[in-house]
Amino acid sequence: MEIIQFLIDFILHVDKHLAAFVSAYGPWVYALLFLIVFVETGVVVMPFLPGDSLLFIVGALCGAGLMNFPLACAVLIAAAILGDQCNYTIGRYFGPKVFQWPDSRWFNRRAFQQAHDFYERYGGVTIVLARFMPFIRTFAPFVAGVAEMGRAKFTAFNVGGALLWVLGICTAGYFFGNFPWVQANLDKIIWALILVPGLIALYGGWRAGRQKTA
Repeated sequence: MEIIQFLIDFILHVDKHLAAFVSAYGPWVYALLFLIVFVETGVVVMPFLPGDSLLFIVGALCGAGLMNFPLACAVLIAAAILGDQCNYTIGRYFGPKVFQWPDSRWFNRRAFQQAHDFYERYGGVTIVLARFMPFIRTFAPFVAGVAEMGRAKFTAFNVGGALLWVLGICTAGYFFGNFPWVQANLDKIIWALILVPGLIALYGGWRAGRQKTA
């Protein structure tokens, strides 16, 4: 129970926890950042770990001179790329087994084939956009692997998505994260970074579902 409470507090107050870690352990913060982002993107059961808010706070700490911006970005990009590649590989391992499943109440081969075809056609854009959507970014590479999206194609969009995600949000934190108004409303910004992309993704899924049934 205490671990769950700590995780919730860490997610909602990542700025304070990360600043305290930098003060106490210095360069070990880069190892912590790698671990958090790798696990959040590479382990399907860990979608709740901070992503967007973490990157913004890292950028703000770099802007305040507490961390090295190029090193932090390099570590985060590497973690994001390797995490998605790991997640994709796990999905790829299960993919052939799924294709062998017979039709049943719980599994529709035709629907699965459609998912495979979708990722072959639009999967690259999905991988890039999913980077900016909490929860979805954890499952997108796994589904791409299960749907047997081509490895070379996945890797190319994985690298591109990681660069856009990390550099975009960290740069925003670097330039804007230490403004007085931002500091005063940081808790609200963290909530927005968690909720807004998720709501957009839910709305997109709802629209897609309505169009499919129309």
